[in-house]
Amino acid sequence: MEALNYHHLFYFWMVAREGSIAAACEQLDVSQPTISAQIRALERSLGLGLFAREGRGLVLTDAGRVAYRYADEIFSLGRELRDTISGRPAGHPLRLAVGVIDAMSKLVVARLLEPALRLEEPVRIICSEGSVEELLGDLARHRLDVVLSDVPLAPGAAVRAYNHQLGESDVAIFGPPALADSLADDFPRSLDGAPMLLPAEQTAVRRSLEHWFESENLRPRIVGEFEDSALMKAFGHSGFGLFPSPAVIAREVCDQYKVRLVGRIDSVREQFYAISIDRRLKHPAVVAISEVARRRFLTTTPADQPAAD
Repeated sequence: MEALNYHHLFYFWMVAREGSIAAACEQLDVSQPTISAQIRALERSLGLGLFAREGRGLVLTDAGRVAYRYADEIFSLGRELRDTISGRPAGHPLRLAVGVIDAMSKLVVARLLEPALRLEEPVRIICSEGSVEELLGDLARHRLDVVLSDVPLAPGAAVRAYNHQLGESDVAIFGPPALADSLADDFPRSLDGAPMLLPAEQTAVRRSLEHWFESENLRPRIVGEFEDSALMKAFGHSGFGLFPSPAVIAREVCDQYKVRLVGRIDSVREQFYAISIDRRLKHPAVVAISEVARRRFLTTTPADQPAAD
């Protein structure tokens, strides 16, 4: 094999990172034929195809995914070399790019990601938040290492990726102290007609709660619907109504938002998933997240349940 041409590798890396040749052209200010020629030269030197056509777009082959990981590391080291020589702080932390679905509780996300920051090797977490479609697109373009979600990737999805269940929790109802105290004794009957803040209609936990309300013949008064779970809790903190959240983080919710636990709904459960391109998790930080989560999130222990009074 001839010596690796890093100029060719850089053009390949830019196309893989940006998701298309056109997007890479804009970043590099070069023509499309120039980039295409550079990538073909790299493929010839490696003896393998790095991209495959899928519809009108390009996707990385298995060899392309391996090459992208190495290229990402190579050019990251190049930036570190430049920074070190120019006198800027050195260090090469392990990079973990995480996509977080809008509806997920940020307190759950923080607890899930915590083990990555406790590794012996320094880790830099880069978090992005968005819709399932947006984040899966970034995952497919290798801009993200993993997506954290409260729903699994459905069979037949446009993106080829794999679900890794991290754990689950039953759901609890919280509210401002005065309202929570008045409703706790007769829970769940007390929810009938009570002011309620709920996740957006398309979320899994919203659908589960509505089924539960129907089965219990409850008609809470919905005063707000939110795509962002933290904003929903902020409205609850301000006294506008009750809200649901995973019971596994009950203590953190009560402490941070100055609310109280009204009651738990054992039959409504929220699940947590890591979605990755790899069938088996490989990134050291994601492996740590998965291993710890499966021990801590499968059940809600009594210690996670603060008293309602």
